[in-house]
Amino acid sequence: MREVTQQASTVELLERYDRPGPRYTSYPTAVEFHDGVGDGVYRLRLARVNAASAEPLSVYVHLPFCEARCSFCGCNVIITPHRDVAARYLDALEQEIDLLAGQLPHRRVISQMHWGGGTPTYYEPEYLSRIFGRIGRHFTVAPGAEIGVEIDPRVTSARHLETLRSLGFNRLSMGVQDFAPEVQEAVNRIQSYEQTRDLVERSRALGYSSVNIDLIYGLPFQTLDSFGRTLDQVLTLRPDRVAAYSFAFVPWMRAHMKRLAEEALPPPRLKLELLALTIDAFVGAGYRQIGMDHFALPEDELARAVESRTLNRNFMGYTVQSTTDMVALGVSGIGDVQGAFVQNTKKLPEYYAAIEEKRFPIERGYELADDDLVRRHVITALMCNFRCDVRDVERRFGIVFADCFAAELSELTGAESAATDGLVAITGDLIEVTGRGRLFVRNVCMVFDRYLRARSAGVKPVFSRTV
Repeated sequence: MREVTQQASTVELLERYDRPGPRYTSYPTAVEFHDGVGDGVYRLRLARVNAASAEPLSVYVHLPFCEARCSFCGCNVIITPHRDVAARYLDALEQEIDLLAGQLPHRRVISQMHWGGGTPTYYEPEYLSRIFGRIGRHFTVAPGAEIGVEIDPRVTSARHLETLRSLGFNRLSMGVQDFAPEVQEAVNRIQSYEQTRDLVERSRALGYSSVNIDLIYGLPFQTLDSFGRTLDQVLTLRPDRVAAYSFAFVPWMRAHMKRLAEEALPPPRLKLELLALTIDAFVGAGYRQIGMDHFALPEDELARAVESRTLNRNFMGYTVQSTTDMVALGVSGIGDVQGAFVQNTKKLPEYYAAIEEKRFPIERGYELADDDLVRRHVITALMCNFRCDVRDVERRFGIVFADCFAAELSELTGAESAATDGLVAITGDLIEVTGRGRLFVRNVCMVFDRYLRARSAGVKPVFSRTV
């Protein structure tokens, strides 16, 4: 059993820093989205996308159906065994693809596409081919494009893998979470190591260039010993990438989480030790740490992006892509187009009604102001590359950093601050997150979040805890 190598003083910082905070998948976060952004705003932004340079697009496709609900799940999913419900969804999705293509006659090249869920492999292979074919009717996949899909080893067959590969998918992401039987039973996800191993081996034999495994720390009944065994098992699979997510226990937002025994959840100190154990395991095995909770083999392009400090982040996760526009298809999908976030409705009846009326099913969104764009850049730089080049920010946005962020710099460097706690180092024109600070990078970024500053301390939390 490997040892946890962390300073005791780091654990003591939990009392100060373990509080609700965003993961910064976007800035501003989805909490700020509002219903003043709809079909009309989206069409205007798509017109700008179409008139912009011929830069390729990123595309996200949401397939929300699952046969059963995992108790830890925070995704927008629809649980049903009735395949006719899921079949109707594909009809509407095809119409949304057509609607989108009609707005983008000059922007038809895709450099990155990801299918998420739910469980995309809930559908039989021929249905997946059908959707890919509809996209291919209107859009061209660029040579070398990243084409990824989330799969569930429990429902994914050899035929699924063969079909997806033949379509051009080259990346797979599969959930494991934890192999410990008591944890799997608690979260309603029974999945054996052997089942997962066989799928990984078959994927490699078929020529997938990247296999990603997802883990979650902070689940009920996890211990250092049991999670250590899971880490050892995952290492035998030698995945190209690993994501180790902190469990977001938000029962006030996700009612199904109320079924979990809260007293069985690891306390904050143990949760931090589980993260430290994970970092030790993968870094010790030769993986490069990517952002706050991902790992990649040294030859992986994410690892190379870390070396060159060009790592980026969007709604599909960490990426080497620098595309400025991402369009989303399907219920709850979030697009990022020409300085605006747009999110589709989460409700199937509303989605169907909009599509039938030839409207984009946008429920809410956010149009970024100049200040948002600057802060988004700073937060993304810290989240991805653990450093912010002050002079680069000034050149990009025509600002004086010290003037715009006087309060933030004071908060970072004052008494009992991130700097005095050793979480950040501010030298010359660089703000850098230290190795110790990476455990608390969300807290560092929160300093630059003006919306978080404006929120009342008495408001019920809408974010998970940062540790």
